[in-house]
Amino acid sequence: MQISPQSRVDDYRRRGWWRDLGVDQLFRAAVADRGDEEALVDPPNRATLIGDAPQRLTFNEVDNRVDRMARAFVKLGVSRGSVVASQLPNIVEGVIAFLACARLGAILSPMATAFRENELRQILPSLEPRVLLTVETFHGCNHATMMKALAEEGVPVGQVLTVGGEGGENTLLDAEREAAEDPLPAVDVDLAEALTICWTSGTEAAPKGVPRHHHHWIVNGESLYEAIGLEAGDTLLSPFPLINIASIGGMVMPWLLCRGRFVQHHPFDLSVFLEQFQKEEIAYTVAPPAVLTMLLKHEDMLAGIDFSGVKCIASGSAPLPPFMVAQWQEKYGVPIMNVFGSNEGCSLFSSAKEVPDPQMRAKYFPRFGAPGVDWKSEFSKKIKTRIVDVETEEEITEPGRPGELRIDGAMTFDGYWKAPELNERAFDSEGYFKTGDLFEIAPVQNGRFYEFVGRTKEIIIRGGVNISPAEIDSLIESHPDVKEAACAAYPDGKLGERVCAFIVLKPGADMSLEELARFLTAKNISVYKLPERLKLVDALPRNAMGKVMRRELSELAG
Repeated sequence: MQISPQSRVDDYRRRGWWRDLGVDQLFRAAVADRGDEEALVDPPNRATLIGDAPQRLTFNEVDNRVDRMARAFVKLGVSRGSVVASQLPNIVEGVIAFLACARLGAILSPMATAFRENELRQILPSLEPRVLLTVETFHGCNHATMMKALAEEGVPVGQVLTVGGEGGENTLLDAEREAAEDPLPAVDVDLAEALTICWTSGTEAAPKGVPRHHHHWIVNGESLYEAIGLEAGDTLLSPFPLINIASIGGMVMPWLLCRGRFVQHHPFDLSVFLEQFQKEEIAYTVAPPAVLTMLLKHEDMLAGIDFSGVKCIASGSAPLPPFMVAQWQEKYGVPIMNVFGSNEGCSLFSSAKEVPDPQMRAKYFPRFGAPGVDWKSEFSKKIKTRIVDVETEEEITEPGRPGELRIDGAMTFDGYWKAPELNERAFDSEGYFKTGDLFEIAPVQNGRFYEFVGRTKEIIIRGGVNISPAEIDSLIESHPDVKEAACAAYPDGKLGERVCAFIVLKPGADMSLEELARFLTAKNISVYKLPERLKLVDALPRNAMGKVMRRELSELAG
């Protein structure tokens, strides 16, 4: 299924933004160039995660594993355009599945390991996967059993294959053995057909699928490669599960371009992370602002680490303290890159190349793609941005006036998966994606920078993961003692934001946070969505149209 209109494909190829280069071609070139070099590394605690030993694979070994997995998929009915769903921790099989789908012209739809029945019942029917790749047990959840129960309900889960552990029924290993002698079909892959469908949440209660194709991912990788300043053979350390643009576009694609090593980490454990950082000679990684700030205050934790080979560390999902960015550069020679982005592909990078001053880099983003504003990077020529007044739709061109950031260009997606009504609201009349984020033109250097102001959308971003408050509202309101409910964000130094639930109870009822958590857990929602504060109120604040004012609730929650 081609997800970009042919007119856009033709236009962007004519401009040179999209080229005749796919993910599998990029990977095969890396194999040809560095076949015997180490390429893909498991987290050192893989045995604790899923019960078998961590793996370190060369490019040739990864290539062989890609073929093995692709053969198994084909035997189970996967062909060009078929969907393979996955629910995996950050292990080598996730990367191999991505590459196998790219080789077959299939679609990988990776889902967070925290998703439970509530989310899966919404996602899987729209995907109808042929194969679902998961683990037996992870963090107390038996994923294989959960998928079997969903299948018995009639939810389309496809053929479930499990990875890791001591084996059992329907394992990936068995499927690969059964298909070992089968020929691998040659596939004429259309680079504008979907390669992935990642999942995000917004103001709508249901998760939203974000399809992206080869061209999207190649440009995404090239933009990060350029912003980081990567070189051939560099090593990347990824603390992100392979489920979104941060991990695929921000880690896997730059790794393929530099033909270096991709080292995985899961879940985030600072001591393990720092040990990997030192032992694996990392050139690039990502860390939350709170972690980078904390490390500066506990410099003993950084003793003995050689930072001389570090190109930069990216950070985002919350404002960066200017002193933190400055101290990392001045004390350790490490530039911190300020990143703003989303699954939809709306990305801005404030790198040391474009913004040498660290304190400015913490506050501002280059106005990539704005008329009359030129930058050094090639990526800045492949993106279009503007700020628009959300009430009047007037484009804002003067500093100091907030408006919604709108983005278009070579990396921006073309619409949500099977959601035509949602897509009508997601783009403006000129085809720009409405990010839901408020920016203003900063009053410095003749308006060359954007400054983040806040959000127009109601999403809560906890540890870089989007949470839809509307989804939690409706679940809480299903409680027999609840009259109405609304959730909002409150600030947190470590995770950026956490969830606070505001509840109006029916007369005579009472509720504690513990009781609320038990009720929601029984609804099988992801643990990270559980409210961590509860406020019982007499009424919810509403505007003249009766809509709950979440911004006011956030102020009360904080």
